[in-house]
Order: sequence, then structure tokens, then C-alpha cells
Amino acid sequence: MGSLSSESFDQFLDSLKQAGVEISNEGELRERLAEAQRWRFAFATLAANGRPLGIRFQDSSSGVNEADIHRAFARFQFPEIWQTTFAASLRAEH
Repeated sequence: MGSLSSESFDQFLDSLKQAGVEISNEGELRERLAEAQRWRFAFATLAANGRPLGIRFQDSSSGVNEADIHRAFARFQFPEIWQTTFAASLRAEH
């Protein structure tokens, strides 16, 4: 699997937070990603459908840096469509 398994979901979530993304119920999110064999797929699913669990991603009060979000998704080898969908959901929340 090579580079796909070399970086953790912890690093990815930290990258999103550094880009200005606020994560609601982060503990639950981290727990579920730790249990998943394919954390990238689990993240995409929870980002889209995590509201009933209290998992939400939103623009922090200081604003998000979309370029940093894009870099995080690219660094962790997410498909472009997932990054686009995630960024659009942040704009819709704001």
C-alpha cells in the first residue's frame, strides 16, 4: 500500500484544523477513524453523514484557508472530488 498508509488520520485532522477548520465532536471522529481499515473512506463518509453523531466541520471564527485545505487533501491522497465537496460544505455552513 506504500505511501497511503504512511501518514495517519491524526496528521490529516491536524492539518485541517491548522487550515482553520473547526471539528465538532472530534473525539468521536478520531475514535471512528481509528477503528476503520480505510480511514480516508471513513472520513469522507463521516464528513458527509456525521451530523447525527454530532460530527460537523465548519469554518472557524478566524476563517479557513482553502489553499491549505486543498494541500491537506492532496498530501493525504484524497480524490479531488472529495476535497471539492468538503470545501463546498464548509462554505454552505458559513
